[in-house]
Amino acid sequence: EEMSAAYVVDAEQLRVPVGYKQTEVGVIPEDWCSCELGDAITLQRGFDLPKRLRNVGEVPIVSSSGTSGYHNTSMVEAPGIVTGRYGTIGEIFYVAQDFWPLNTTLYVREFKKVSAEYAFHLLVTVDFESHSGKSGVPGINRNDVHQEIIAIPPRQEQIAIANALSDVDALISELEKLTGKKQAIKTATMQQLLTGRTRLPQFAHNKDGSPKGYKQSELGEIPEDWDVKAFGEALTIRHGKNQKFVERDYGLYPILGTGGQIGFANSFLYDKPSVLIGRKGSINKPRYINEPFWTVDTLFFSEIKASAEPKFIYYQFCTIDWMQYNEASGVPSLNASTIENVRAVMPTKDEQTAIAITLTDMDEDIQTLTQRLDKTRQIKQGMMQELLTGKTRLVQPAAA
Repeated sequence: EEMSAAYVVDAEQLRVPVGYKQTEVGVIPEDWCSCELGDAITLQRGFDLPKRLRNVGEVPIVSSSGTSGYHNTSMVEAPGIVTGRYGTIGEIFYVAQDFWPLNTTLYVREFKKVSAEYAFHLLVTVDFESHSGKSGVPGINRNDVHQEIIAIPPRQEQIAIANALSDVDALISELEKLTGKKQAIKTATMQQLLTGRTRLPQFAHNKDGSPKGYKQSELGEIPEDWDVKAFGEALTIRHGKNQKFVERDYGLYPILGTGGQIGFANSFLYDKPSVLIGRKGSINKPRYINEPFWTVDTLFFSEIKASAEPKFIYYQFCTIDWMQYNEASGVPSLNASTIENVRAVMPTKDEQTAIAITLTDMDEDIQTLTQRLDKTRQIKQGMMQELLTGKTRLVQPAAA
Protein backbone atom coordinates (compact mmCIF):
# COMPACT_ATOMS: atom_id res chain seq x y z
CA GLU A 1 0.00 0.00 0.00
CA GLU A 2 1.08 3.54 -0.67
CA MET A 3 2.20 5.59 2.34
CA SER A 4 0.09 8.64 3.15
CA ALA A 5 1.56 12.10 2.44
CA ALA A 6 1.43 12.94 6.16
CA TYR A 7 3.46 9.82 7.01
CA VAL A 8 6.11 10.73 4.42
CA VAL A 9 6.40 14.26 5.84
CA ASP A 10 6.74 12.86 9.39
CA ALA A 11 9.40 10.42 8.22
CA GLU A 12 11.35 13.25 6.58
CA GLN A 13 11.18 15.35 9.76
CA LEU A 14 12.40 12.43 11.89
CA ARG A 15 15.35 11.65 9.62
CA VAL A 16 18.59 12.24 11.53
CA PRO A 17 21.58 13.42 9.45
CA VAL A 18 24.70 11.24 9.28
CA GLY A 19 27.00 12.03 12.21
CA TYR A 20 24.12 13.19 14.43
CA LYS A 21 21.82 11.53 16.96
CA GLN A 22 18.38 12.15 18.43
CA THR A 23 18.37 13.11 22.14
CA GLU A 24 16.07 14.70 24.71
CA VAL A 25 17.45 18.08 23.72
CA GLY A 26 16.98 17.43 20.01
CA VAL A 27 19.33 16.34 17.23
CA ILE A 28 22.97 16.87 18.22
CA PRO A 29 26.36 15.62 16.93
CA GLU A 30 27.22 12.01 17.79
CA ASP A 31 30.28 13.05 19.81
CA TRP A 32 28.24 15.46 21.97
CA CYS A 33 26.33 14.42 25.05
CA SER A 34 23.10 15.62 26.66
CA CYS A 35 22.45 15.88 30.37
CA GLU A 36 20.73 17.95 33.02
CA LEU A 37 22.29 21.34 33.68
CA GLY A 38 22.92 20.30 37.28
CA ASP A 39 25.22 17.50 36.03
CA ALA A 40 27.37 20.06 34.18
CA ILE A 41 27.47 22.91 36.73
CA THR A 42 26.24 23.60 40.24
CA LEU A 43 24.38 26.81 40.94
CA GLN A 44 24.65 28.14 44.48
CA ARG A 45 22.95 31.00 46.31
CA GLY A 46 25.17 34.03 46.98
CA PHE A 47 26.11 35.52 50.33
CA ASP A 48 24.62 38.32 52.38
CA LEU A 49 26.76 41.44 52.79
CA PRO A 50 24.99 44.41 54.44
CA LYS A 51 26.33 47.81 53.41
CA ARG A 52 27.45 48.56 56.97
CA LEU A 53 29.87 45.60 56.80
CA ARG A 54 31.44 46.52 53.45
CA ASN A 55 35.03 47.73 53.46
CA VAL A 56 37.00 49.68 50.89
CA GLY A 57 38.64 47.30 48.44
CA GLU A 58 38.87 46.10 44.84
CA VAL A 59 36.80 42.91 45.05
CA PRO A 60 33.63 43.23 42.92
CA ILE A 61 30.33 42.81 44.75
CA VAL A 62 28.01 41.25 42.16
CA SER A 63 24.24 41.67 42.42
CA SER A 64 21.43 40.47 40.14
CA SER A 65 22.09 43.46 37.87
CA GLY A 66 25.91 43.19 37.77
CA THR A 67 28.75 44.76 39.73
CA SER A 68 27.16 47.02 42.35
CA GLY A 69 30.13 47.93 44.55
CA TYR A 70 33.46 46.73 45.92
CA HIS A 71 34.74 45.04 49.10
CA ASN A 72 38.11 43.94 50.49
CA THR A 73 37.27 40.24 50.78
CA SER A 74 36.14 37.71 48.16
CA MET A 75 33.94 34.64 48.61
CA VAL A 76 34.40 32.98 45.21
CA GLU A 77 37.49 32.45 43.06
CA ALA A 78 37.51 33.54 39.42
CA PRO A 79 36.51 32.79 36.79
CA GLY A 80 32.90 33.02 37.86
CA ILE A 81 29.39 33.29 36.46
CA VAL A 82 26.55 35.06 38.24
CA THR A 83 22.85 35.49 37.50
CA GLY A 84 19.95 37.00 39.40
CA ARG A 85 18.10 34.80 41.91
CA TYR A 86 15.38 37.41 42.35
CA GLY A 87 14.89 41.00 41.28
CA THR A 88 16.57 41.23 37.88
CA ILE A 89 16.25 37.80 36.27
CA GLY A 90 17.85 36.45 33.11
CA GLU A 91 21.04 38.52 32.86
CA ILE A 92 24.25 36.49 32.96
CA PHE A 93 27.55 38.01 34.14
CA TYR A 94 31.04 36.58 33.57
CA VAL A 95 33.40 37.66 36.36
CA ALA A 96 37.13 37.55 35.57
CA GLN A 97 38.44 38.24 39.10
CA ASP A 98 37.71 36.86 42.57
CA PHE A 99 34.36 38.26 43.71
CA TRP A 100 31.53 38.36 46.26
CA PRO A 101 28.13 37.27 44.87
CA LEU A 102 25.25 38.75 46.90
CA ASN A 103 22.38 36.65 48.22
CA THR A 104 20.12 38.05 45.47
CA THR A 105 22.14 35.97 43.00
CA LEU A 106 23.02 32.45 41.98
CA TYR A 107 26.67 31.80 41.12
CA VAL A 108 28.32 28.73 39.59
CA ARG A 109 30.00 26.94 42.46
CA GLU A 110 31.38 24.09 40.36
CA PHE A 111 32.15 23.59 36.66
CA LYS A 112 31.90 19.83 36.19
CA LYS A 113 31.49 19.12 32.47
CA VAL A 114 31.96 22.54 30.90
CA SER A 115 34.51 25.32 30.99
CA ALA A 116 33.55 28.63 32.61
CA GLU A 117 33.71 30.40 29.24
CA TYR A 118 31.41 27.88 27.56
CA ALA A 119 29.05 27.80 30.55
CA PHE A 120 28.61 31.58 30.28
CA HIS A 121 27.37 31.38 26.68
CA LEU A 122 25.29 28.28 27.45
CA LEU A 123 23.51 29.95 30.39
CA VAL A 124 22.55 32.90 28.17
CA THR A 125 20.26 30.48 26.30
CA VAL A 126 18.45 29.25 29.46
CA ASP A 127 14.99 30.72 30.04
CA PHE A 128 15.44 31.56 33.74
CA GLU A 129 12.10 33.33 34.00
CA SER A 130 10.29 30.05 33.34
CA HIS A 131 11.91 28.70 36.52
CA SER A 132 10.60 31.45 38.78
CA GLY A 133 9.34 29.87 41.99
CA LYS A 134 7.83 32.95 43.63
CA SER A 135 4.86 35.19 43.02
CA GLY A 136 5.23 38.96 43.34
CA VAL A 137 8.99 39.52 43.29
CA PRO A 138 10.44 37.31 40.53
CA GLY A 139 12.51 34.51 42.03
CA ILE A 140 14.51 31.57 40.66
CA ASN A 141 14.23 27.99 41.90
CA ARG A 142 17.75 26.65 41.30
CA ASN A 143 16.64 23.04 41.63
CA ASP A 144 14.28 23.57 38.69
CA VAL A 145 17.05 25.20 36.66
CA HIS A 146 19.33 22.23 37.39
CA GLN A 147 16.82 19.97 35.60
CA GLU A 148 17.10 21.89 32.31
CA ILE A 149 18.35 19.53 29.56
CA ILE A 150 21.44 20.81 27.74
CA ALA A 151 23.82 19.65 25.01
CA ILE A 152 27.56 19.54 25.69
CA PRO A 153 30.32 19.29 23.06
CA PRO A 154 33.79 17.87 23.69
CA ARG A 155 36.15 20.19 25.59
CA GLN A 156 38.13 21.25 22.49
CA GLU A 157 34.93 22.33 20.73
CA GLN A 158 33.72 24.12 23.87
CA ILE A 159 36.86 26.25 23.71
CA ALA A 160 36.41 27.01 20.00
CA ILE A 161 32.74 27.96 20.44
CA ALA A 162 33.44 30.13 23.48
CA ASN A 163 36.28 31.91 21.65
CA ALA A 164 34.12 32.62 18.60
CA LEU A 165 31.23 33.99 20.67
CA SER A 166 33.59 35.98 22.91
CA ASP A 167 35.10 37.63 19.82
CA VAL A 168 31.62 38.77 18.76
CA ASP A 169 30.91 39.96 22.31
CA ALA A 170 34.11 42.02 22.19
CA LEU A 171 33.02 43.61 18.91
CA ILE A 172 29.57 44.39 20.36
CA SER A 173 31.21 45.95 23.43
CA GLU A 174 33.46 48.16 21.26
CA LEU A 175 30.51 49.26 19.13
CA GLU A 176 28.53 50.09 22.28
CA LYS A 177 31.42 52.17 23.63
CA LEU A 178 31.90 53.96 20.30
CA THR A 179 28.17 54.68 20.00
CA GLY A 180 28.08 56.05 23.54
CA LYS A 181 31.15 58.21 22.89
CA LYS A 182 29.68 59.64 19.67
CA GLN A 183 26.38 60.33 21.46
CA ALA A 184 28.23 62.19 24.24
CA ILE A 185 30.16 64.25 21.66
CA LYS A 186 26.92 65.11 19.88
CA THR A 187 25.25 66.17 23.15
CA ALA A 188 28.21 68.43 23.98
CA THR A 189 28.22 69.84 20.44
CA MET A 190 24.51 70.65 20.70
CA GLN A 191 25.10 72.52 23.97
CA GLN A 192 27.86 74.57 22.35
CA LEU A 193 26.30 75.32 18.94
CA LEU A 194 22.71 75.93 20.06
CA THR A 195 23.77 78.48 22.66
CA GLY A 196 26.38 80.18 20.48
CA ARG A 197 29.21 79.44 22.91
CA THR A 198 30.94 77.86 19.92
CA ARG A 199 30.37 79.25 16.42
CA LEU A 200 30.82 77.42 13.16
CA PRO A 201 33.91 78.87 11.39
CA GLN A 202 31.94 80.61 8.62
CA PHE A 203 29.93 82.59 11.20
CA ALA A 204 32.61 83.27 13.82
CA HIS A 205 34.20 86.42 12.32
CA ASN A 206 33.22 89.84 11.04
CA LYS A 207 33.97 90.91 7.47
CA ASP A 208 37.22 92.50 8.63
CA GLY A 209 38.37 89.20 10.13
CA SER A 210 37.86 90.18 13.77
CA PRO A 211 36.03 87.66 16.01
CA LYS A 212 32.38 88.39 16.67
CA GLY A 213 31.56 89.40 20.20
CA TYR A 214 28.90 88.51 22.75
CA LYS A 215 26.18 90.37 24.61
CA GLN A 216 24.09 89.83 27.72
CA SER A 217 20.49 88.66 27.30
CA GLU A 218 17.66 87.35 29.46
CA LEU A 219 19.03 83.86 28.76
CA GLY A 220 22.62 84.76 29.58
CA GLU A 221 25.52 85.63 27.31
CA ILE A 222 24.78 85.08 23.60
CA PRO A 223 26.46 86.07 20.32
CA GLU A 224 26.01 89.77 19.51
CA ASP A 225 24.25 88.95 16.22
CA TRP A 226 21.78 86.49 17.80
CA ASP A 227 18.40 87.33 19.37
CA VAL A 228 16.15 85.88 22.04
CA LYS A 229 12.71 85.15 20.64
CA ALA A 230 9.56 83.30 21.61
CA PHE A 231 9.04 80.09 19.63
CA GLY A 232 5.78 81.65 18.45
CA GLU A 233 7.84 83.94 16.21
CA ALA A 234 9.24 80.87 14.42
CA LEU A 235 6.29 78.49 14.42
CA THR A 236 2.62 77.89 15.10
CA ILE A 237 1.55 74.90 17.18
CA ARG A 238 -1.33 72.91 15.68
CA HIS A 239 -3.55 70.21 17.18
CA GLY A 240 -3.73 66.68 15.85
CA LYS A 241 -7.09 65.21 14.87
CA ASN A 242 -9.09 62.03 15.29
CA GLN A 243 -7.85 59.45 12.77
CA LYS A 244 -11.10 57.47 12.61
CA PHE A 245 -12.15 58.57 9.12
CA VAL A 246 -8.74 58.41 7.44
CA GLU A 247 -7.25 55.23 8.92
CA ARG A 248 -6.59 52.51 6.32
CA ASP A 249 -4.59 49.27 6.56
CA TYR A 250 -2.70 50.14 3.38
CA GLY A 251 -2.64 53.93 3.70
CA LEU A 252 0.28 55.95 2.36
CA TYR A 253 0.82 58.21 5.37
CA PRO A 254 1.84 57.41 8.96
CA ILE A 255 -0.58 58.13 11.80
CA LEU A 256 1.47 59.29 14.77
CA GLY A 257 0.71 59.35 18.50
CA THR A 258 2.89 60.26 21.48
CA GLY A 259 4.30 56.72 21.55
CA GLY A 260 5.14 56.53 17.84
CA GLN A 261 3.35 55.31 14.73
CA ILE A 262 -0.05 53.74 15.40
CA GLY A 263 -1.33 53.12 11.88
CA PHE A 264 -1.67 54.41 8.32
CA ALA A 265 -3.94 57.02 6.74
CA ASN A 266 -5.21 57.63 3.21
CA SER A 267 -4.71 61.39 3.59
CA PHE A 268 -2.33 63.66 5.49
CA LEU A 269 -2.82 66.43 8.02
CA TYR A 270 0.41 68.25 7.10
CA ASP A 271 3.01 67.70 4.39
CA LYS A 272 5.94 69.99 5.27
CA PRO A 273 8.87 69.49 7.69
CA SER A 274 7.54 69.71 11.23
CA VAL A 275 8.48 69.32 14.89
CA LEU A 276 6.11 67.11 16.88
CA ILE A 277 5.60 67.22 20.64
CA GLY A 278 3.14 65.54 22.96
CA ARG A 279 0.04 67.39 24.15
CA LYS A 280 -0.69 64.64 26.67
CA GLY A 281 1.44 61.78 27.97
CA SER A 282 5.02 61.86 26.66
CA ILE A 283 5.50 65.63 26.49
CA ASN A 284 9.29 65.56 26.72
CA LYS A 285 10.16 63.63 23.55
CA PRO A 286 10.13 65.99 20.54
CA ARG A 287 10.37 64.42 17.08
CA TYR A 288 11.24 65.72 13.65
CA ILE A 289 9.44 64.59 10.49
CA ASN A 290 9.90 65.71 6.90
CA GLU A 291 7.28 63.59 5.15
CA PRO A 292 3.47 63.96 5.00
CA PHE A 293 1.78 62.66 8.18
CA TRP A 294 -1.31 62.60 10.38
CA THR A 295 -1.15 63.23 14.14
CA VAL A 296 -3.82 62.27 16.65
CA ASP A 297 -5.26 64.64 19.26
CA THR A 298 -2.63 63.86 21.91
CA LEU A 299 0.25 64.96 19.64
CA PHE A 300 0.91 68.55 18.55
CA PHE A 301 2.59 69.35 15.24
CA SER A 302 4.15 72.65 14.22
CA GLU A 303 3.93 74.84 11.15
CA ILE A 304 7.42 76.32 10.81
CA LYS A 305 7.59 79.84 9.43
CA ALA A 306 9.84 80.77 6.51
CA SER A 307 12.18 82.68 8.83
CA ALA A 308 13.19 79.48 10.68
CA GLU A 309 14.92 76.20 9.88
CA PRO A 310 12.68 73.27 10.99
CA LYS A 311 15.54 70.94 11.96
CA PHE A 312 17.18 73.71 14.04
CA ILE A 313 13.89 74.21 15.91
CA TYR A 314 13.78 70.46 16.56
CA TYR A 315 17.26 70.49 18.10
CA GLN A 316 16.28 73.51 20.22
CA PHE A 317 13.21 71.61 21.44
CA CYS A 318 15.47 68.70 22.42
CA THR A 319 17.44 70.92 24.82
CA ILE A 320 14.35 72.07 26.76
CA ASP A 321 13.02 70.37 29.89
CA TRP A 322 9.39 70.31 28.83
CA MET A 323 8.27 68.72 32.10
CA GLN A 324 8.76 72.10 33.81
CA TYR A 325 5.88 73.37 31.64
CA ASN A 326 3.57 70.49 32.61
CA GLU A 327 0.09 71.85 33.29
CA ALA A 328 -1.61 68.81 34.85
CA SER A 329 -1.28 66.97 38.16
CA GLY A 330 -2.11 63.60 36.59
CA VAL A 331 -1.15 62.74 33.02
CA PRO A 332 1.53 65.26 31.86
CA SER A 333 0.04 67.90 29.54
CA LEU A 334 1.25 70.86 27.48
CA ASN A 335 -0.66 73.85 26.17
CA ALA A 336 -0.07 75.18 22.65
CA SER A 337 0.28 78.79 23.82
CA THR A 338 2.74 77.69 26.52
CA ILE A 339 5.01 76.16 23.87
CA GLU A 340 4.78 79.24 21.65
CA ASN A 341 5.67 81.52 24.58
CA VAL A 342 8.87 79.64 25.51
CA ARG A 343 11.85 81.84 24.67
CA ALA A 344 15.04 80.61 23.02
CA VAL A 345 18.14 82.00 21.36
CA MET A 346 17.88 82.37 17.58
CA PRO A 347 20.66 83.00 15.05
CA THR A 348 19.99 83.98 11.44
CA LYS A 349 18.33 81.35 9.28
CA ASP A 350 21.59 80.69 7.41
CA GLU A 351 23.34 79.85 10.68
CA GLN A 352 20.35 77.81 11.87
CA THR A 353 20.60 75.73 8.70
CA ALA A 354 24.37 75.24 9.04
CA ILE A 355 24.01 74.15 12.69
CA ALA A 356 21.18 71.77 11.75
CA ILE A 357 23.28 70.19 8.98
CA THR A 358 26.22 69.68 11.38
CA LEU A 359 24.06 68.00 14.02
CA THR A 360 22.17 65.93 11.42
CA ASP A 361 25.48 64.57 10.09
CA MET A 362 26.35 63.50 13.65
CA ASP A 363 22.92 61.89 14.09
CA GLU A 364 23.33 59.94 10.85
CA ASP A 365 26.78 58.75 11.97
CA ILE A 366 25.28 57.53 15.26
CA GLN A 367 22.37 55.88 13.43
CA THR A 368 24.79 54.01 11.14
CA LEU A 369 26.71 52.75 14.19
CA THR A 370 23.48 51.76 15.94
CA GLN A 371 22.34 49.78 12.89
CA ARG A 372 25.72 48.03 12.76
CA LEU A 373 25.42 47.24 16.47
CA ASP A 374 21.92 45.80 16.00
CA LYS A 375 23.11 43.73 13.04
CA THR A 376 26.07 42.38 15.04
CA ARG A 377 23.74 41.37 17.88
CA GLN A 378 21.52 39.55 15.37
CA ILE A 379 24.57 37.77 13.92
CA LYS A 380 25.56 36.66 17.44
CA GLN A 381 22.07 35.26 18.05
CA GLY A 382 22.33 33.28 14.83
CA MET A 383 25.81 32.03 15.76
CA MET A 384 24.56 30.86 19.16
CA GLN A 385 21.68 28.94 17.58
CA GLU A 386 24.08 27.23 15.18
CA LEU A 387 27.11 26.63 17.43
CA LEU A 388 25.44 25.70 20.73
CA THR A 389 23.28 23.06 19.03
CA GLY A 390 26.04 21.59 16.88
CA LYS A 391 24.31 22.47 13.59
CA THR A 392 27.53 24.24 12.61
CA ARG A 393 30.80 22.67 13.76
CA LEU A 394 33.99 24.57 14.47
CA VAL A 395 35.89 21.39 15.32
CA GLN A 396 35.57 18.31 13.12
CA PRO A 397 34.88 15.08 15.04
CA ALA A 398 37.71 12.60 15.32
CA ALA A 399 37.54 9.76 12.79
CA ALA A 400 36.05 6.56 14.20
